[in-house]
Amino acid sequence: MEDVLVLKDYKTVPDIVHEYGPTLKFGHIPLVIDNGSYQCRVGWSIYDEPHLIFKNLIARPRKDRCKKDAEPPVTPPIQIGNDIINIEAVRFQLKTQFDKNVVTHFEVQEQVLDYIFSHLGIDSEGNVPHPIVLTEAFVTPNYCRQLMSELLFEGYGIPAVSYGVDSLFSMYKNNIGDSALIVNCGYHTIHIIPVIRGKVIAHHARRINLGGSEIICYLHKLLQLKYPVHVNAITMSRIEEILHEHCSIALDYQEEIRKWANPDYYEANVKRIQLPFVQSTSSSGLTAEQQKERKREMARRLLEINARKREERLAEDEEQMNQLLALQEIMEDGDTDEFNEAIKGFDIKNYEDLQRQISNVNARIEKNKQRIAAAAAAASAGELPEPKPSGRLQPPADPDAFQTWLNDTRAKYREVVQRREARRARRAAMLRRRTAAAAERMRVISRLTAAGDDFGTRDSDWDVYKSISREADSDSEADGERLLELEEALREHEPQQTSSQHHQLHLAIEPLRAAELMFQPSMLGNLEAGLAETMEYVFKHFSAEDQLLLANNVFLTGGCSRFPGLKERLERELLEMRPFQSTHRVVMAKDASLDAWYGARDFAGSNEFEKYCITKEEYYEMGAEYLKEHHASNIYYKSPAPIIDNTLAPAGDANVVKEEIVVDC
Repeated sequence: MEDVLVLKDYKTVPDIVHEYGPTLKFGHIPLVIDNGSYQCRVGWSIYDEPHLIFKNLIARPRKDRCKKDAEPPVTPPIQIGNDIINIEAVRFQLKTQFDKNVVTHFEVQEQVLDYIFSHLGIDSEGNVPHPIVLTEAFVTPNYCRQLMSELLFEGYGIPAVSYGVDSLFSMYKNNIGDSALIVNCGYHTIHIIPVIRGKVIAHHARRINLGGSEIICYLHKLLQLKYPVHVNAITMSRIEEILHEHCSIALDYQEEIRKWANPDYYEANVKRIQLPFVQSTSSSGLTAEQQKERKREMARRLLEINARKREERLAEDEEQMNQLLALQEIMEDGDTDEFNEAIKGFDIKNYEDLQRQISNVNARIEKNKQRIAAAAAAASAGELPEPKPSGRLQPPADPDAFQTWLNDTRAKYREVVQRREARRARRAAMLRRRTAAAAERMRVISRLTAAGDDFGTRDSDWDVYKSISREADSDSEADGERLLELEEALREHEPQQTSSQHHQLHLAIEPLRAAELMFQPSMLGNLEAGLAETMEYVFKHFSAEDQLLLANNVFLTGGCSRFPGLKERLERELLEMRPFQSTHRVVMAKDASLDAWYGARDFAGSNEFEKYCITKEEYYEMGAEYLKEHHASNIYYKSPAPIIDNTLAPAGDANVVKEEIVVDC
């Protein structure tokens, strides 16, 4: 059996404020921002690694109402990225600037940019004096780019900006050639982008609206449904850790399911994840004599409580008796009207009802007095009620004999349970019409009907009666008592599992099932085609020669491409969809998460970078949506001019005839 794995529960470390040295301050060094929907990676183009890597999230924690308004807040009003130490505490206050993988919430984007520039140490007055290389989604709408350029130029006063697609930057960073079929597996979407001889064929590219976020949510639901008692412990952060550490792509999903159906395979391959738990306190450590004295003390207290309650009930009954006797005296004095008026305040209808209530209350008073007298006599004698003998099965003291007794008790328990389940199954079968048990019962009844009125005179008739009687199918009271007795004995003497075993997750088919969403989105209710089907659809739009170019250079990038087994699964899918004896090749990005930033950094450090930048003058002249195309950018399509409807005359037009309406009152 594999060792139990422990969740690491990673905690973020707040980012430091980096030094903004003279080389950066006066050298106009380009700033590279890979604005991913899962993580944002930021750094200067002259360095090998990014300075900031954080989740693209912001949180506005709720105000601590226990603190006075005059005191400084315990937590900052807005937490961004790595400043969110406990992400589960603010899970419902998290916000992102993305809708799928496109930036649409620019008030959040502005907060993220403030976080970036402040933690890079940029202290220039009123502007950010550095050109920026910014990644954007494939085929980003012009309106979104327009708002982004407006924010950068108007809000931060940057001198220039260049936009590029993250997956294209990653492709050119890995030097795989100028023709490839890019499969970008992101956090919200999967993009399949064909590139032929350095040209992006955008009109044949496809997007699948499924990514890492949907896989995480699906795995979260699977494990919460499997372990409903641990719903609060199965958090999204822990599911994310399980996804990164243990999820993989099955080479043949149906074959894997059949393997996991075998109990031996399950025990050999299941992964046990230990959830955090609080160790239950051990027993009090009292000796047998101390426990006995404790029980006696509890019994003594219980007697005192019962005696006090009896006295209170006796006082209430005597008070009620006095009121009823007063009503009786009124009736005996012959004042009928006053009696009828007086009984309205009581639940009494007439004089006979009054007599009945007096009799009942008097009986209660006598019974309470007898109980009080008996309890007082027992207390004066110093006696406590002996506990009732329990019907527990007592095990032998010898260890070997104890193990034999424990095995026999387990066997008896299983026998009683099986007998009860058999009766219940037979009873359920009797209720259904077309079952063998119901047919047999009807056959016996029909035979008895033909036998006449002398049924029951013979001893053999009793066996026939028991075969058709419903009482034989009802649960036996003796079996029920025996079952309780055996359960109590096993609960007391059977070795118990440790508390840690009750707080474990068994990962079997779930990690494979969650990752399989990339190829079968229908398991989540998504009606889109899977990854393999979409790739085959894209191939069909090209000639045989171009198909071969694409198939021989399938490039995997993006965070979700790091699932173990994805490369082998795509090679198998390509083998099935491609013509017989044709070649194919799948290439993995060297660093699927950071290659986009590395590629953008190399682009920012090239000699042609300034040629592909949009300056502030070009921003004002060409419009905010303007884009300079380069090898890793989107294709720029200018938005059409708005259509002006001239059929409607303006309000101040002289041709409009104004009529005055006169109303006679």
